[in-house]
Amino acid sequence: MLLPLLAVLVGLVMLVWSAEKFIDGAAATSRWLGLSPLLIGILVIGFGTSAPEMMVSVLAALDGNPGLAVGNAYGSNIANIGLILGLIALISPLAVHSSVISKEMPILMLVMLATGLMLLDGFVARWEAVCLLLALVAFIVMSIVRSRKQSEDSLVAEVAETLDSKQMSRGKSIIWTLVGLVLLIASSRLLVWGAVEIAIRFGVSDLIIGLTVVAIGTSLPELASSITALRRKEHDMVLGNVVGSNLFNSLAVVGLAGVIAPIEAGREVLVRDWSVMTGMTLLMILFAFSWRGRPRRINRLEGGILLALFIAYTGYMVSIVVMSR
Repeated sequence: MLLPLLAVLVGLVMLVWSAEKFIDGAAATSRWLGLSPLLIGILVIGFGTSAPEMMVSVLAALDGNPGLAVGNAYGSNIANIGLILGLIALISPLAVHSSVISKEMPILMLVMLATGLMLLDGFVARWEAVCLLLALVAFIVMSIVRSRKQSEDSLVAEVAETLDSKQMSRGKSIIWTLVGLVLLIASSRLLVWGAVEIAIRFGVSDLIIGLTVVAIGTSLPELASSITALRRKEHDMVLGNVVGSNLFNSLAVVGLAGVIAPIEAGREVLVRDWSVMTGMTLLMILFAFSWRGRPRRINRLEGGILLALFIAYTGYMVSIVVMSR
């Protein structure tokens, strides 16, 4: 048991570090290529923070562990809303100004409902996974069109400020992008092996491990970037990271894993995990949207509710592992 635990710990540390370097390098490279701050914020940073989930899930699917892939995606979505957004809002209430994020949140809710329909038969077929990837392409095209039309937004200003604080030469940005990507793959391979071995030793499914240990671990880059954004009072970046990451997790991570190997998801995924994920997504939207003219603000009470839900869900999942021993 010691070696798999060590593999998970080392894999997680490498994953967080390499993801940060990959995101910084990719964002700087994108700026050198002339991409707008809005497009970098939505696609490059959103994609980058989901890169650990993507790598882990693809490798898990290739290894014949699709349960780990879907558990990682849905568990990360729950951790992003409950642990990251809840904890950050508990520390400091988040003011929401960006109209871009307001338009993305209903899209995220539609994606949640679509994935629920796919899970009704307990199976994500290849054609359904292809549909998720096509939806991702449509979202990317929509983001590109929007970036050309919309230049004034609080999210744009915050992304530009972040890019200015991490300026790199063209060569350095390319090197860090490649180094980060290589280390992401290596650390993901190590993490997947350790997680599967732990699941076997404990006698639980790889889905459970994916929903807990792996999901929280692969969400650490989002937590790190959110804390950094909070220090700079970039509140829209915090919410934008969560919404963007959850969109990519639901579309790209599950889509890629499902194309590699159809995903058999038991009834409990729909009843337990999808329901919690969708319910927390709905709460996030209700908390962040403006109702009857009130300022859009996720306050400490609402952050505490999201964090409490995450703790309750994680506690229940841990009890399943303990009871299986």
